[in-house]
Amino acid sequence: MWAFSSSTAPAAPSSDAPAADEPQNDGSKLKTFISILRKFIGVSDLASVRFSLPSQLLEPTPNLEYWNYLDSPNAFVAIGTADDPVDRMLEVLRFWFTKDLKYAKGKPCKPYNSCLGEFFRCNWETEDDAPRIDTTALRRNSGSTPGSSASSTRSAKLSSVPAGLGSANPNAASSVSVSQSAKNPTKPVRVSYLTEQTSHHPPVSAFYIDCPEKGLHAKGFDQITAKFTGTSIKVMPGEHNLGIFITVERRDHETYQLTHPAAHLGGILRGALSVSVGDMAYITCPETRLKAILRYYDDGWLGRTTNKVEGIIFRYDPENDDKRQIQDVPEEEVLVRLGGPWKEKIVFTLGPKPLSSHPPENQITIIDIAPLTVAPKVLPPREQQLPHESLQLWGEVTEAILSKQFSRATTVKQELEEAQREKAREREKNGETWKPVFFEQATDKAGKPSLTEKGREVLNRAQKGDWSMDGILS
Repeated sequence: MWAFSSSTAPAAPSSDAPAADEPQNDGSKLKTFISILRKFIGVSDLASVRFSLPSQLLEPTPNLEYWNYLDSPNAFVAIGTADDPVDRMLEVLRFWFTKDLKYAKGKPCKPYNSCLGEFFRCNWETEDDAPRIDTTALRRNSGSTPGSSASSTRSAKLSSVPAGLGSANPNAASSVSVSQSAKNPTKPVRVSYLTEQTSHHPPVSAFYIDCPEKGLHAKGFDQITAKFTGTSIKVMPGEHNLGIFITVERRDHETYQLTHPAAHLGGILRGALSVSVGDMAYITCPETRLKAILRYYDDGWLGRTTNKVEGIIFRYDPENDDKRQIQDVPEEEVLVRLGGPWKEKIVFTLGPKPLSSHPPENQITIIDIAPLTVAPKVLPPREQQLPHESLQLWGEVTEAILSKQFSRATTVKQELEEAQREKAREREKNGETWKPVFFEQATDKAGKPSLTEKGREVLNRAQKGDWSMDGILS
């Protein structure tokens, strides 16, 4: 329902296009938005209501195109590179902090609601250039393994972090942060993506990310619930959204489950919309028996947003996973600590000692958001997109919004929505049950969608740069 993005530059209307409507200023838009929201105070789930906003309040982007996690694909393709399980968990965490790049650097917006059966596909071409995460040198220097008493005592005595962790200057703090995604990679690694709106009540979409060259895939269901309190909107994962499931095929198919924290859209009454996170997130891998707990803080001194996160990595029992808070984990069991502002820079250290007890040169930067921007997608040619593919389905609405023809955009949008309602009435009349095309199930209690043969073929072709749908859909 809600997304948080950087603004889209409007395209200039063509000379023969209808005259643009009188644009609203930001203050007028916000007043309209608040007047609509007030009608839903007390509604348990705004997302299930799926109310329709005027087109001038919408980001000219389909929800399925916007809602993905590959803002920095070079962080994704690096997962599974390290030989050590702790280092692989750090690779997953590095990816985790890049998946929200568009939210960290953008502003709140509302994309189009997805239609049942709508789908989106794309590729990313990325460099395999993420710095190697290898903490074995640190452990060797400390004379022990992370988490032991010897390590915690001696790690603070290290004069510097080894340059092999990414720093070109051995006297400077080291970094394993990904670089800006190259627009024209010299040795591209291809990542393919497919998502489909599989349910309308509740609104749920399934997604699959595939990178066979690196032996990686990820999948999950996207569904949110949202509640307006009168001063802010709280956005939470829905019951079918159990997070992102990343499988590293070359590491005996070890799978990481990454759960989403709740977020708050605030500043509504002040007229300055902002996003904050104040919740818990978890990453677990039963095969390596490693778990990460992340604690996000939204408010600081005098209510100012801090956007800070702190976290730990430790060994856990998948059969008895009862540790939900950082303080639940005995200090001697902590292998890694990390923290910092998630919209800026996050660092980590080995061992149980607090981050602040380590000198700056021993704090390794796992991600620096400042220089990064969202990586571009490789899209199917327009002539090879089908009518219910996101960019085609919403193309006329997008064109009208970008040309500031908001009345026309609203009319076309309402026609699309009414066509969806008519199809639903026909299915009900004929006793038909909706079935997704590319995924086996509309929802799943385990949160893991499975591809159909058609879904697998779409991704196989995308990996070859083939966007044809011949023989898949007529």
